[in-house]
Amino acid sequence: MPKLKTHRSAAKRYKVTASGKIMKRQAGIGHLLQHKSASRKRRIFKMVGVSESHVALVSKELPYKKYSR
Repeated sequence: MPKLKTHRSAAKRYKVTASGKIMKRQAGIGHLLQHKSASRKRRIFKMVGVSESHVALVSKELPYKKYSR
């Protein structure tokens, strides 16, 4: 069987936790921050888990996903 290639943009966007969950950055923090409240910005800066409906799609892009620091 041939080896599978990792989708490089997916490897840069997603991180895998030690328990195997896939984490991603939240949208909406790139620009236009002046009108957003401080509490909203604090909430948005944190990493969140990928939704259940997207886990299979992201896992397909990361065939050799392992916990990495």
